[in-house]
Amino acid sequence: MINEGDEVPALKTRLSDGTDLDLSTPGGPLVLYFYPKDDTSGCTAEACGFRDNMGRLTKAGAVVIGVSRDSVARHDKFKAKHDLNFTLASDEDGKVCEAYGTWVEKSMYGRKYMGIERATFLIDAKGVVRDIWRKVKVKGHAEAVLRAAQAL
Repeated sequence: MINEGDEVPALKTRLSDGTDLDLSTPGGPLVLYFYPKDDTSGCTAEACGFRDNMGRLTKAGAVVIGVSRDSVARHDKFKAKHDLNFTLASDEDGKVCEAYGTWVEKSMYGRKYMGIERATFLIDAKGVVRDIWRKVKVKGHAEAVLRAAQAL
C-alpha cells in the first residue's frame, strides 16, 4: 500500500485517448483518483466535481486522471456523456489499483466481493505522494483536493 511521502511505483496505465502514461513521472502535480465504475451515481457525481473545478485545478498546475477498471471505450462514452474535461485511465488488469491499495474486499447486503475503494492521491512533480484521501465521501471532495493542490 502506498503512503504519504512514498515515491509512486513505476507503473503504466492506458489513458482514454489510447496512449500510455508512466505514473512515476507526472511532470507536475497529479491528482490520481480511483473510482469503482463509469456512469454510476457516486462516480458520476465525483467526476462532475472534478470537471467543475478543472479551471482552478489547472491554474494550480494540477493534472487530473480518474482510474477505474472500465475499458477505454467505456471511458470514452462516460467522458462524452458528462462532458468530462480531464483524462480517464483504464486499469483493466488491476495492477495500478493493487499497487495503490484500492483493490479491496467490499460488502453489500452481506455479499463480499472485490472492488475499487474510492481514493485520491495527490502526487507532486517529483513523483512523491503528498496527500491521500481513502474511503472518499463524494460531497466536497473535489474542493478539498483543489485546496491541497493549491498548497503544493
